[in-house]
Amino acid sequence: MLRRWDSILLRGRRPSLIAGVGTMAVLLAACTALVYPLERVTSVTALGVVYLLGVVIIATFWGVWLGIAMAVLSGAAYNFFHLPPVGQFTIADSGNWVALVTFLAVAAVMSSISELARARAREAERRRAEADLTAEMAQLLLARMGMQETLGLIGQRLAQVFELQSATIVLREAAGDARRQAIALGVGTGRLGTLLVPAGLPTATEHRLRRGAVPALTAVLRAALERERLVAEAVQTEGLRRSEAVKTAVLRAVSHDLRSPLTAMIAAGAAVRGDGVTAEERDELGGLVEHEGTRLSRLIDDLLDLSRLEADAAAPRFAECSIEEVIDAALAVQPAGARFDLAVETDLPAVTADFVQLERALANLLENATRFSTPAPVVLRARAHGDRVSVRVADRGPGIAAADQERIFEPFYRAAGQPNDEHAGSGLGLAIARGFVETNGGRIWVESNPGQGSVFVIDLPAAQVRAPAAG
Repeated sequence: MLRRWDSILLRGRRPSLIAGVGTMAVLLAACTALVYPLERVTSVTALGVVYLLGVVIIATFWGVWLGIAMAVLSGAAYNFFHLPPVGQFTIADSGNWVALVTFLAVAAVMSSISELARARAREAERRRAEADLTAEMAQLLLARMGMQETLGLIGQRLAQVFELQSATIVLREAAGDARRQAIALGVGTGRLGTLLVPAGLPTATEHRLRRGAVPALTAVLRAALERERLVAEAVQTEGLRRSEAVKTAVLRAVSHDLRSPLTAMIAAGAAVRGDGVTAEERDELGGLVEHEGTRLSRLIDDLLDLSRLEADAAAPRFAECSIEEVIDAALAVQPAGARFDLAVETDLPAVTADFVQLERALANLLENATRFSTPAPVVLRARAHGDRVSVRVADRGPGIAAADQERIFEPFYRAAGQPNDEHAGSGLGLAIARGFVETNGGRIWVESNPGQGSVFVIDLPAAQVRAPAAG
């Protein structure tokens, strides 16, 4: 409560002059009236202190000059209404002259003290606001926000604290003109930018800016720019690290996944040319070459698709397409002998997508599920819910641990429990499926518990509400 009254009395804006004159009249009348009953209990020369109450109030709210005016008027009223001879501006007793002069001197001193206290309170308030501004600048600049947006907010706060029409911060050297004054942030080769403020500022305001705000802003801005540089370096380093990891994974794929079918094809080709090969053996070797060649072609296609997705070069060709047709096309490329349990709702709404990319994503999910679900059939469900269409592919495999459920969509990652034989796959199918689904404005995720199989879900907006492609 005391702090609130301190703020009201010493730091708030002064009331209007008209209000001050009106208050003076009211206080003069009140103090004059108050002296009459008090004259019965003490001498009139001691009652000048009553008028000091009005002087203090006026000086506190309206400043020293109105306070002095109140003191003079109070002295005149004290003389006219209470000091003998009453009703005249003369004083018969020399002792009353002393009382009057003393009253005026005390009233003037109290007005000056009140004004000084108010000035010091205003200065303390300014210093507190400037200190708070420094902390706020540091908080804004070191937060994870865009630099230009942050500098705009700091400019607004500078203008508010220093009562400027505007304040603009630019990260370059700028010159002032007839309307704006340029204040350098930093000196020499260490200059970071320029603070642009209105030209013709009062000397005191400019001094406060250069003494307090500019050094603080320069220091915090230097720290923020250094942090941005370190973050950029860290991001670049992380990017290089991930790039190296991808290169290593690609080399492993080339050295193993590509070499395996090539080795089988070379061996089969050499065997075909050998002596004593029967027609049945030649047919078997030819089938092996065809199978491994198909496998090699699929792996190369996967690597090309992944490279296009990583380079944001897999722009979809959008067109309305039927989910039923996408499912039929994905089933048609599954290996012979694969079994599927289908449940597709009738009259599913169309989706706007790239048919080939969507078919490829679903085919990869079906192939992955077949690898884990055999001999049980893979369950495929498609249904509409609201303005979206979802396709669910469920297997009867060992399930996927929670820690692996996001990582399985990374290129070349193979979760624990995945088969390790040569037909286990390249580790690219799920990464390509996610890339194609998200490029077409959909979402893909897995629901799984270890030992209970896995369900992969593709969720797409219906044609009329297709979402923008993921960036």
